[in-house]
Amino acid sequence: MDLKGKVVVITGASRGLGAAIATRLAARQCQLALIDLDADSNAETKRASLAAGAERVEAYGANVAVEDQVLACMQKIADDFGAINGLVNNAGITRDALMLKYKDGELVSKMSLEQWQAVIDVNLTGAFLCGREAAEKMIALKCEGCIVNISSISRHGNIGQLNYSASKAGVEAMAVVWAKELARYGIRAASVAPGFIATEMVMSMKEEARQKIASVIPAQRLGEPDEIAKAVEFIFDNDYVSGRCIEVDGALRL
Repeated sequence: MDLKGKVVVITGASRGLGAAIATRLAARQCQLALIDLDADSNAETKRASLAAGAERVEAYGANVAVEDQVLACMQKIADDFGAINGLVNNAGITRDALMLKYKDGELVSKMSLEQWQAVIDVNLTGAFLCGREAAEKMIALKCEGCIVNISSISRHGNIGQLNYSASKAGVEAMAVVWAKELARYGIRAASVAPGFIATEMVMSMKEEARQKIASVIPAQRLGEPDEIAKAVEFIFDNDYVSGRCIEVDGALRL
């Protein structure tokens, strides 16, 4: 897909991977619809995207886990731009905890339903709602294009991330289903599974903790947000990539 002039929606766009994906795609002179909880939080990403060459950038506020907000937001984007050609489902949260934690034979804690549900609501249900609504608009507006879900290396199962691992396995599986169901409408779907990436959250950790993480990665370093953005760009570019997950993890396997 030639991205010039195309309309791409990015969730969780205010920082981290979302911001990196936005600025990389902006250099291809596409049009961007940036979604985060608060539209104003997208201000810096909007500025950077326009500076990078985006044809047009608009910011929107919506909780991707709330159906009514997603419906209203996607409708507003369709009305504002008159098209939707792509979606990057990037919005996500973590609420890490062991499912069960024991000490000296005594149960100390367990993952709460609230911890489970919060992550599933945003990471999995949010991706479902945004993907469903974006696809409906794309079909109605006769816009061929692509949906990219941001999964994670944790989809293989990571200790202390039962909820996150389940959600990221789910978004990869959804991309496979969408690729098969939506192909007849000229819509592709795929996913990218990052390893440990130097986002704001990771870089706020103590240096010792970051070095420990890097030491188990064969590449001996954290990935850069733009390296994930490049993988997303590749999926948009290559019209024969669909239903697959691209792993970008420095050869790390959990």
